[in-house]
Amino acid sequence: MGTGRGGTRGDVPHADGNTSDDASRPQLRRVLSTRLLYFFILGDVLGAGVYVLVGQVAAASGGAVWVPLLTALLLALLTAASYAELATKYPRAGGASHYATLAFGPAAGFVAGFCMLAAGIVSVAALARGFAGDYLSAFVTLPVALVAVVFLAVLALVNARGVKESTRANVVATLIEVGGLAVIVALGVWLLLRGDGDPGRLTELGTAEKGTAAAVLSGSVLAYYSFVGFETSVNVAEETCDPRRSYPRALFGALATAGAVYVLVGAAASAAVPTEVLARSSGPLLEVVHAAGGVPPLLFSAVALVAVANGALLTGIMASRLAYGMARDGLLPSVLTRLLPRRRTPWAAITATTVPALLLALTGSVAALAATLVLLLLVVFLLVNTAVLVLRRREGAPGHFRVPAALPVLGAASCVLLATQVEAEVWLRTAVVLGVAGVLAVVPAVRRRRAGRATGTGRDGEWRRPPPA
Repeated sequence: MGTGRGGTRGDVPHADGNTSDDASRPQLRRVLSTRLLYFFILGDVLGAGVYVLVGQVAAASGGAVWVPLLTALLLALLTAASYAELATKYPRAGGASHYATLAFGPAAGFVAGFCMLAAGIVSVAALARGFAGDYLSAFVTLPVALVAVVFLAVLALVNARGVKESTRANVVATLIEVGGLAVIVALGVWLLLRGDGDPGRLTELGTAEKGTAAAVLSGSVLAYYSFVGFETSVNVAEETCDPRRSYPRALFGALATAGAVYVLVGAAASAAVPTEVLARSSGPLLEVVHAAGGVPPLLFSAVALVAVANGALLTGIMASRLAYGMARDGLLPSVLTRLLPRRRTPWAAITATTVPALLLALTGSVAALAATLVLLLLVVFLLVNTAVLVLRRREGAPGHFRVPAALPVLGAASCVLLATQVEAEVWLRTAVVLGVAGVLAVVPAVRRRRAGRATGTGRDGEWRRPPPA
């Protein structure tokens, strides 16, 4: 199925989605335990976005910020259930791209992978610029270009050193992030106890332009972005010691933890600070710190820097493993499957994803693409949810996690619902990205079809006997 060393396109897939030559290819090292995977997912979900998200959600939905946050969590869990089934059924790098390839063919797989790669690379570039911005300026002023180059180079080296080392660093960073958010919750409670907060804001929904239902849905679109990140974890399922047992536990446990933290932070912020103050602030959690007093604002600049760096590291791991998996599936050049001899990490894929991220960070064009990230991911999630239903007819790894069929159906519907709330300008930019992906997808599709004819393999990957001469 892939084109890694030792194989050819058109190899017969096994029940778990692997091809007959997978055993002869370089394999990623299985080193991730359930605990490390849990922190990997939690650290990716609890990213830098939470430090600016509360104000945006408050502006869209009103004072009861916790309602759209909880709604977004429930919608995210629907798609997460589909990922849990597919990641345990086909535990290998490539994620959504691999699932879409198995279900719909290489063209759909390429589109899914291209969208994920575009989102991941832009996200890393944006985080690099974010690291070089106001939070770092609170400590030292340096040129953005210099900070971006050093920042991304260090991330690439940590990534290349090994996923185990990267996820251990992520455990420490995640604990710092959660600790900072716990301080916000404690400060909100303290403000209420001393009589300076207003618990009545926790039930205020709706704005001057929108009623209750429309405001909740609008806020949920913004809040949904705070929960994305869980999808990156499927790209390290191949490096997980026991994915069938570990992955669902780590995935749902991390999302539940993140959801609880977000709801508590949202409630604390809205009760502690007037809604209009949150709505116009670019650092809403700092408003809580200022209102409560007693905690140095520089502390949250430091925590934010850790959150940004951690999010960039985990997204960089995802992008490189995705590029590696797509190359192994024959959707990208096979050179991206090259691994470091000792570390068994995909150095070529790491380089190939770091360079464009650096170019975007240096040119400052990230702003034009950043707004398309949510919509690109909704396209990917739609493909994943529908792929679960299509692949139900095929066997996978024995004993894999399985969800009721209603969940992926509801997950697909939630993607369509959220997409209808995205602005037309964002749709236009995303359409351009999807158009480029569609054009590029023709190449692997044609190559796969030709290989299938030459080897007697059908479009669905099943072996067909060649016609008689």
